[in-house]
Amino acid sequence: MKHNILYLIIILTVLACGEEKQLDVASLEFENVLASENMDTLVAKKKELYDEQKKLSDQIKRLNDKISLLDVNSNFPLVTTLETKAENFTHFVELQGNVTTNNLVVITAEYSGLLTDVYVKKGQKVKKGQILAKIDDGGLSQQLTQMQIQADLAKTTYERQARLWEQNIGSEIQFLQAKSNYEAQEEAVKQMKQQIAKATVTAPFSGTIDEIIADEGNNVAPGSQLMRLINLSNMYIEADVPERFIADVTNGKTVEIYFPVLDKSMASKVRQAGNFINAANRTFRIEVDVPEQGGFIKPNLTAKLRINDYSNEQSILIPQNIISENALGQQYVYAIDDIKNQIGKVTRLIIKTGKTQGDVIEVVEGLKPGLNLILEGARSVKQGQTVKVDNF
Repeated sequence: MKHNILYLIIILTVLACGEEKQLDVASLEFENVLASENMDTLVAKKKELYDEQKKLSDQIKRLNDKISLLDVNSNFPLVTTLETKAENFTHFVELQGNVTTNNLVVITAEYSGLLTDVYVKKGQKVKKGQILAKIDDGGLSQQLTQMQIQADLAKTTYERQARLWEQNIGSEIQFLQAKSNYEAQEEAVKQMKQQIAKATVTAPFSGTIDEIIADEGNNVAPGSQLMRLINLSNMYIEADVPERFIADVTNGKTVEIYFPVLDKSMASKVRQAGNFINAANRTFRIEVDVPEQGGFIKPNLTAKLRINDYSNEQSILIPQNIISENALGQQYVYAIDDIKNQIGKVTRLIIKTGKTQGDVIEVVEGLKPGLNLILEGARSVKQGQTVKVDNF
């Protein structure tokens, strides 16, 4: 027995040495050919190596085919999965609006005449009621002086006549004439003052003179533009919302405001949701407050709004591209049950979906956390089919 073992060892040693010598000989032969200067020898060696390479490639292919036949799992379609889970879902309505303000007005002339004085300049801050400009009243002030004198005389006459009437002196007609004359003179003075007041231009609210339109010395008429007054302390954004969101976009809803030109964002709320549907475009109007931002926000500036109309902390979200629809109009997805050694069976699940946000959609019925939905390969499988999961 011992002799047999020793003999076997000797044989293996001799074979190993023989193989090593063969490799050494082949390597030496290749080096000799490479060192030769004979073109025919080099080309012949190259062809020989190509033939050996082709032979090895054919053998490798046959081995792969045999392995595929023996590996039963290799014939199953390969898919990837997505595990469902409950997560927070916040949906936004995205709109575009414009900044506006109620305190923006072009002040116009109410009286016809020469613009004699402009008391303010562009960029100046003014207060409500402050005199901004003066228009020549064409002598109405002098007429008012004369009318005031006549009114004072009519008042004195009326007061004396009233005292006499109280003492039963004079006639009632004289008393009534004096009273009527006095009241007529007072009304005439009042109307003249109102007319003259139109020649004085005052600020309707506190703000900043944004532009001087008419200069001193210009002749103006009622309706002529004189200057623009603006107050930036109470600005808001107006936007039109499609009517399908009328129950979701309401007063107090949170809004994310983004100004593309300024690359600036801020948070606000819906301060007013309109109660009127525009029949032309089926929208209703909302107003969103604009917090003060150091004067960078201007009227008519474009703003993008994202209004949070729906939130759910326990939503199941899935990619929209894995959803299919059957002939009855039902939506469905494919899941894999009982995955063992990366192998499982396909199950079709009927679902109902809700709101979308980007590439994902909320599933409101048909799914629960912990399911393995088919992600890649969802369009090429069918109910009950066995598949192999690549990422499990």
